[in-house]
Amino acid sequence: MNENHAKLLGTPEWAAYLHEEILPAVTSGVDLGDDMLEIGPGPGAATEWLRHRVRRLVAVELDADAAAALRARFAGTNVRAVAGDATALGYPDRSFGSVGMFTMLHHVPTRALQDALLAEALRVLRPGGTLVGSDSLASDQLHRFHAGDTYNPVEPAALLTRLQTLGFAEITITAGERLLFRARKEKAGV
Repeated sequence: MNENHAKLLGTPEWAAYLHEEILPAVTSGVDLGDDMLEIGPGPGAATEWLRHRVRRLVAVELDADAAAALRARFAGTNVRAVAGDATALGYPDRSFGSVGMFTMLHHVPTRALQDALLAEALRVLRPGGTLVGSDSLASDQLHRFHAGDTYNPVEPAALLTRLQTLGFAEITITAGERLLFRARKEKAGV
C-alpha cells in the first residue's frame, strides 16, 4: 500500500463514505445471512459497518500486520480477523451466507488472480448466498493516486462475463461514480 492509501483508508471521512454511500447501496435488499466473509478489509472501515448486520464476520486480510491490527481493533466482538490469501481460502465449501469485497479488487495484480479470488468467493458461499462488492473505476487521477502501488482496475463490462463464467447468477453491476456489484450462487438443485 502506498502512502496515499495509508493516509486515506483510516480516516473518518473514508469510513463515512463507505457507510453512507457504498455499503447501503450494494447491500440493499440482500440477505447477508448469519456468517459473512469480508475479503481485503484493510483497516476495517467496511468491517465496522458489516459486523452490525451479521452474527459472525470473518475478515481475511493478505497483509499480516493489517490483520493483526484488525484483530486488536475488533477483539471481543463478532469479528474474526485472519491473515490469509483470498485466492486460496482455508474454509470448507459452503461456509458463508455472503462474501463482501470493497474497493480492493483493483489491488489484485492480475486478472487471473482476481478471477481466482472470485472463484474462491463462489466456492465458500452457501447455495443462494450473495457476493457483494465495490471497486473504483479506472481514471487518470486514480492511476496517479496508485503511483508505486498495484493498480489493476476492473473493467465493468468484462466483469459480467467473468462472473458468469465462474458460475455466478443473478448478477447486477452498476457503474456510476463507483463500480458496485452483486451476484448470487445458484441454489442447490437449480
